[in-house]
Amino acid sequence: MAARPEISFHNTAAVRVAFLAAGIASLLITLPTPAFFPLLWLTASGVLAVWLYRRRTGESLTVRAGVRMGWITGVFCFAIATVFFTISVLTIAKGGGLAAFYREQLSARGAGDANIEQFLEVLQNPLGLGTVLLLSLIFVFVFFTLLPTLGGALGAKLLKD
Repeated sequence: MAARPEISFHNTAAVRVAFLAAGIASLLITLPTPAFFPLLWLTASGVLAVWLYRRRTGESLTVRAGVRMGWITGVFCFAIATVFFTISVLTIAKGGGLAAFYREQLSARGAGDANIEQFLEVLQNPLGLGTVLLLSLIFVFVFFTLLPTLGGALGAKLLKD
């Protein structure tokens, strides 16, 4: 009997399945849905990855392997989201900058808090803008990898033989 391949980026089947699940989740996230649905799609992407891997290879995954499968899916979700985030930021930058974009969005909602003005001033400073963008990417990385990881563990537990 052949040794079971470890779930990692070196496992071609795992990478393909994780990329497919991440692509589906990323597509679903772009749909206009209630605010909690992206949480659901990200968690479901981990479950979907485990299910697809099991269906493709015929192997049942342990919870630990499900966590890895979910994490790989989350990394791909993050990579896809980063591409869209970058395109959005570049588009906004061409239209007057991030501070002008937020000022326009907030004034349309009638928000005029002093904290908001302070935040907008931070966005006009290159160091402040870089810090906000970096912190945003860190938050998105944690968020987009944690939920599929939990979904992968859940999927492995639920789909266990």
